[in-house]
Amino acid sequence: MSESHPWNLNLGRHPSPDEVSFDLERTLSSVVSLQSRVPEDAFTAPILGTEREGQGVVISDDGMVLTIGYLVTEAEDVWLIDNHGGAHAAHVVGYDQETGFGLVQALGVLNLPTMPLGESAAISTGDSLIVAGQGGREAAINTQVISVREFAGSWEYVLDSAIFTVPAHPRWSGAAVIDQLGHLAGIGSLYIQQAAGDDDEIDGNMIVPIDLLKPILQEIIEFGRRRRAARPWLGMTTAEAENHLVVAGIAEGGPAVLFENVRREDGSPHDMPVLVNLFGTVERVARGMERSPEELREVGETLAFLRQPEPPGGWREALEMFPLLKTVMAMKPKTVSSAPCQEVVLTGDEIDLGALPIQTCWP
Repeated sequence: MSESHPWNLNLGRHPSPDEVSFDLERTLSSVVSLQSRVPEDAFTAPILGTEREGQGVVISDDGMVLTIGYLVTEAEDVWLIDNHGGAHAAHVVGYDQETGFGLVQALGVLNLPTMPLGESAAISTGDSLIVAGQGGREAAINTQVISVREFAGSWEYVLDSAIFTVPAHPRWSGAAVIDQLGHLAGIGSLYIQQAAGDDDEIDGNMIVPIDLLKPILQEIIEFGRRRRAARPWLGMTTAEAENHLVVAGIAEGGPAVLFENVRREDGSPHDMPVLVNLFGTVERVARGMERSPEELREVGETLAFLRQPEPPGGWREALEMFPLLKTVMAMKPKTVSSAPCQEVVLTGDEIDLGALPIQTCWP
């Protein structure tokens, strides 16, 4: 259970100017609504949709807006709507896979105040924060930090010190999280039912801490991403169940992944690596068969014939089948004195199938 803290009696209520030490109306004017459109053939379209909507925060005088990255990933069109109903076209500047932050640049003058970046490292359990969407006080609520802890997402996403607030804001995606000084403490990312980190189902939001942006902000502005080498993408969806890592799905077109540091159930190391998703794309299947992708259909037709062969109906059909017969004869297996599969040979008591790092089904 999380450490007990007195509950803020204003939780869930709209913030009042009398309760804060900063200009509340001006600060909330920095929050804009964000709408984006993504091509139907985009990689993320089946998962996140082609039309996305959330929030963003103006963080610079030239119209730079910070949001949560999944709203703008692969987006072609982006629009920003301010508290006065004004619509402003924008374009995507960059997206950071590790933190989840996204940046967009307004194409015209916004004439909106900027929200200064705060210090999320100072935030702890029990602190009061405002979570705000576009729309002024009516779109903002008083919240409380219920935990600061690690968050691991199934899509290869980990934050060491994510901030969890309650109650949940109904428009959490890209929402501004404002500290007691009126500074930006984080960006809303997810709706979480177990915000406290235990078995209690408490509706809340997961917030990406603003301190993660500061070291990479200029790099994203200049290059659209971090300058250092990108983190490897495994192309799989994972989950934890009964202290086991469960591979729940593999992304279409994902990479082949070689795990070299494989562990047994008791934590001891395996001697053998594990290769997964080797034939996950048409190109890799073709390469393994020493064919081009265009030739795979011919191979499939040959295998289909071999599975259910039909005798020719006459000499003409027999002659037409001659090229296929020639191909079949060329497929005759060859006997060799040694092969790669015999580089390691086990005999007698050395044979133990339990020693193989075999992936198992769950449950």
